[in-house]
Amino acid sequence: MNTLNTRRRRRLNNDINVVPYIDVMLVLLVIFMVTAPMITPGQIELPTVGTASEVPLTPVEVQIDAQGHLALRLREGSTSFRPVDKANLPAEIQALATPDTPVVISADGQVPYETVMQIMDQLRDAGVARLGLLVNQTAQPRP
Repeated sequence: MNTLNTRRRRRLNNDINVVPYIDVMLVLLVIFMVTAPMITPGQIELPTVGTASEVPLTPVEVQIDAQGHLALRLREGSTSFRPVDKANLPAEIQALATPDTPVVISADGQVPYETVMQIMDQLRDAGVARLGLLVNQTAQPRP
């Protein structure tokens, strides 16, 4: 009888039954195939040349040299710098441009940061709304 019991005893099956997983995957595939045509893609409205913003105004450039002397010009190709006194700088800028005209400050690398900040504060107090710094992007860093 011992031999009969060992023959009837089943071996353990270590395999995974994947048939139910395949059924679930097929059902999901059918659901996605049915719902995909119903989804409308979002539309992105890209700007065209006709609706682009207007060309920015020509900025006024304030130049500070290594000795701290100020010069002023309208940043156009043919305009040259003219010297200006620090006390008269806001009045000179207001005579050249409107309040919406951008003003850029280009300072020599040897000018103390405090001097540049004083000029920026002076222009902000005078009502210059659009103020920035001009940098030389082609210069190589010093070792």
